[in-house]
Amino acid sequence: MDIIKCKVLLTAVDAGSFSAAATILGYTPSGVTRIINALEKEIGFAILMRSHKGVKITKDGAQMLPLLRKLVHFHEQTEQLGAQIRGLDVGNLTIGTFYSIAACWLPEIIKAFQSDYPGIKVHTMEGANSDLLHWFEEHRIDCCFFSEYPVEGDWIPLKRDRLVVWLPQDHPKADLSVFPIEEINGAPFIETLPDCNTDIERFLREKKLRPDIRFTTIDNYTTYSMVAAGLGISLNKELMSVNWSGNVAIKPLDPPYYITLGIALPSLHNASPATKKFIAYAQKVIQNKYGEKM
Repeated sequence: MDIIKCKVLLTAVDAGSFSAAATILGYTPSGVTRIINALEKEIGFAILMRSHKGVKITKDGAQMLPLLRKLVHFHEQTEQLGAQIRGLDVGNLTIGTFYSIAACWLPEIIKAFQSDYPGIKVHTMEGANSDLLHWFEEHRIDCCFFSEYPVEGDWIPLKRDRLVVWLPQDHPKADLSVFPIEEINGAPFIETLPDCNTDIERFLREKKLRPDIRFTTIDNYTTYSMVAAGLGISLNKELMSVNWSGNVAIKPLDPPYYITLGIALPSLHNASPATKKFIAYAQKVIQNKYGEKM
């Protein structure tokens, strides 16, 4: 099975249309169509359903998709290892990440990594926990910055981050040094990324807390701005709070609650050379940044 055809197919599936895949790959839409038609003929059944709105995977195609992703993944690993043996450092690396880590950690990590390995292209996919788990299970990402969570694979801890509450500066509890978690019950609340299995959702379930969810957003900064406007309180990781300033009081919880952030991947032993190098750089940057080693 031709690996190029498989890559074109996966790009079309992920992009949602032949024209979008053509733009990403530098092909013409008709070229993408011919390649996928040839692959479907080779396999013996339709993989994609076409419509004027784009493409969707067929039922038979959905069964093939995980194997095709693995095929492309292991082909990439083979190419990287061959390049390493020849004394070259080339390849592609796809990183899954939280929005907070993408903003606060990744620029510094990628800068250090690219200075030594400019031939390795780094792609990022940002999302919530539910997105990251889905991409991880589908082998769409090589590794994933993630909160500690039961996944099939290896887990490399990087840093413990505490949960903090965001309060309007005129909130009655804004002058306290810590915020009692029982005060969350019934409080007007702004939730970021609802129904995405976030760390905040898991914390509220674990502690059996029921805030009065007045508003929901899909962006942390929007939530922060709504808290500053006095529309409610919210919760977030401390990491997400360090780069912004505004009319928001940021308080640790009482009792404190910590979340371990790290990197998940299917197998460190079987990871590509580029993935192993990238993880080593991430560990070094985070250790230098915070002065802690886990």
